[in-house]
Amino acid sequence: MSIFVDETTTVVVQGVSPTSQGLYHGLRNRAYGTKVVAGTNPRRGGEVIEGLPVFATVAEAVEATGATASFISVPPPFAAAAILEAAEAGISFIVCITEGIPAHDEARTYNRLVQEHPGTRLLGPNCPGIISPGKCNIGITSGDIALAGGPVGIVSRSGTLTYQALHELSQQGVGQTTCVGIGGDPVPGTNFIDCLAAFQEDPDTKAIMMIGEIGGSEEERAAEFIAANVTKPVVCYIAGVTAPPGRKMGHAGAIISGSKGTARAKMEALSEAGSVVAENPTEAGERMVEIVKELG
Repeated sequence: MSIFVDETTTVVVQGVSPTSQGLYHGLRNRAYGTKVVAGTNPRRGGEVIEGLPVFATVAEAVEATGATASFISVPPPFAAAAILEAAEAGISFIVCITEGIPAHDEARTYNRLVQEHPGTRLLGPNCPGIISPGKCNIGITSGDIALAGGPVGIVSRSGTLTYQALHELSQQGVGQTTCVGIGGDPVPGTNFIDCLAAFQEDPDTKAIMMIGEIGGSEEERAAEFIAANVTKPVVCYIAGVTAPPGRKMGHAGAIISGSKGTARAKMEALSEAGSVVAENPTEAGERMVEIVKELG
């Protein structure tokens, strides 16, 4: 099985034009086998671009195609409105890769989703997306580095380390059920706990790899959840061990404030929760390979 998306998921790409990144990645997702059924652009409704029917609104696209998921690739000033448009149209799963959305816009949009559209899940913003190898790929992750069949589920704040984890496991013949890039912004629509809970419930996921980074307290919260609720093996890596306090490292949410949010504090919390904690990404992959071998 997989979590959040599968081979039945149908996708509308918000932000399609002949030269847009939305079209580029949407076509890559379609070539992978994902059921990309429509695009949207308020100025190009009625056009067909690269075989993809384009609608002026998400509501029109959903009515015509029955799309259940959305892939948002629009500039930061319009991303929050695009998320709400998708939710209002009845989309149940939204992937937003847009980087640079102001934190207060993210917080306002997230709270509106919770209050007004509780049946809609947002992944991102500022994330690589989600891939269930062999079934569905929404976002910018290359399908070439993923291996179908499980038994490992991956959740990561870092896009680049998501790709490394996928590639290193695949090279060792260890497949993945689903890989979720939750993004590194301060207000993610989907967090570690959401993914850990879903992987815990998925019968085909036998082990979980979690990749965090400095800043915030999401990893500590995840550690508490793991200790109380997760019975499957968890391998963790936390990026940013050498990051100095007060300096943002890559992501908007990756900043240490005082003694909080350090990599070591997160690593200690996860270790105390029973997780295997690696010192670098390659070691995390190696430890996971060992665990999978022991699973038989």
